Amino acid sequence: MSKRAFVTAVVAVLAFGAGCTTTTGNGADPAARRAAIDTGVDGALESLFRQVEGSRDLVSQARGVLVFPDVIEAGFVIAASRGVGALRVDGKTVAYHATTSGSWGFQAGAQSTAVFMLFMTDEALARFQNSSGWTVGADASVTMISVGANAQVSTATAQQPVIGFVLSNRGLMAGISLNGARITRLDL
Repeated sequence: MSKRAFVTAVVAVLAFGAGCTTTTGNGADPAARRAAIDTGVDGALESLFRQVEGSRDLVSQARGVLVFPDVIEAGFVIAASRGVGALRVDGKTVAYHATTSGSWGFQAGAQSTAVFMLFMTDEALARFQNSSGWTVGADASVTMISVGANAQVSTATAQQPVIGFVLSNRGLMAGISLNGARITRLDL
């Protein structure tokens, strides 16, 4: 890769990252931001329930569910992603969070996904809620849900302390890792 192409890629990723932080409505009314995030979370959960058999039951068994309805990732060689979402306990939003991550390697393009993290034990949920910032893979492992040919949740995976789904507009994504994703609480 030429130096010019590399610099262009870095500038594009940095511009994307800056755009993500300025388009989330930081200056908007906090109540309007909370309502918009909650609406997105509701829609993402309904999509998950429609597309993945057994997911509704699994979500109802979770002690807490963290949903990022629209995580945008873009880049060329160097990529960045960002999204905002909500933590729900007993079906009610208890906190709002942002997720960010970065990576490098052979990659080009952009995509939007919904990310779901289910805290299946009280201990896993408490560790997340008591952290000042949480990084997947460093603070806890997230076992990604794998589905069979008929898109049903594996019961073995469902027994892990923290499990995750990544859903694109084409359906459940396989072979995805959330390692390195940083999650911080938003003051809304």
